[in-house]
Amino acid sequence: MNFNNYDEIDDLSMGAPHVVILGSGASVAALPFGDKNGKSLPLMNNLVEQCDLKPILYRHDMSYDCENFEDLYSALYTEGRNSALQDIETAVFKYFYDLELPDYPTIYDLLVISLRPKDLIATFNWDPLLWQALQRNHRWASGPKVVFLHGNTAIGYCIEDRTVGRRGTRCSKCDTLFVNSKLLYPIKEKNYTQNSYIQASWEILKKYLAHAYLFTVFGYSAPDSDVEAINLMKEGWGPTSKRNLEQTEIIDIKNPTQLRTTWSGFTHTHHFEAHSKFADSIIARHPRRSCEAMWSQLMDVNFIVEHPIPITLNWDELRMWFDKRIAFEKEQDKEL
Repeated sequence: MNFNNYDEIDDLSMGAPHVVILGSGASVAALPFGDKNGKSLPLMNNLVEQCDLKPILYRHDMSYDCENFEDLYSALYTEGRNSALQDIETAVFKYFYDLELPDYPTIYDLLVISLRPKDLIATFNWDPLLWQALQRNHRWASGPKVVFLHGNTAIGYCIEDRTVGRRGTRCSKCDTLFVNSKLLYPIKEKNYTQNSYIQASWEILKKYLAHAYLFTVFGYSAPDSDVEAINLMKEGWGPTSKRNLEQTEIIDIKNPTQLRTTWSGFTHTHHFEAHSKFADSIIARHPRRSCEAMWSQLMDVNFIVEHPIPITLNWDELRMWFDKRIAFEKEQDKEL
């Protein structure tokens, strides 16, 4: 049987979530030409240069030989160079805090518009771009739940009411000023239980992973400094022998064979696909219906017609393109 555009629009049958993990590569892909003000998105292998940390290192009588930021920071932490660490953290925070989305739609906008409230995005990124995308799209397209696994420069939280909001604002339930989110920096033995918000974020991710049908990893390399993070995700996902129906997807520029090896702990046999760009992902090919489309293809053995988002649309065109999908969701909500 064929599964065409009308079938896809009218199918909201999957209650299981689509879980998406974001790493720094996703931010780079979202803003390949820099942010609104031309600032580049750093990766760990160029963060020292991008955030202009060399003067800080030299001021603290430290040599620098093009080390990866993860290695550099871990070494300073192990040596107890607290004064240098504080200056580095201040500079890094300011660089990320000042980043802004351009005025036109970006991949982050497409990502949050293409997932539904049943879905989850869990990001390791410090930058505020995902939060900005959520804020400027939520009025017309209800998006996924989001958690920040290493903290974020954009948010604060109220642990009592388990609410999250923009840094510097107040909880809508108790009117208490939000506690600023702290950033977790790259040391090999991170303590994910030390901060109440981060601990709660990991518990949410594990819960969603346990029930997920689709698992997408976008621009996250699973570095050595995140061994504990990978173990926690595996704890949520469970043994691959019990995930024989689920599909794992990686969006990354690395070699697909290498990616399959890296993420073998989340893949059952052939239930794996890798893409070098977001436009080719399950999310972009079947926006807001990713789980339904994959189930129809893999389990019901239907021939599914792909309906990819035109990546170059402006805001008005984008809203028109999504109009039928979102309108159908609203109609179904009214009937519940």
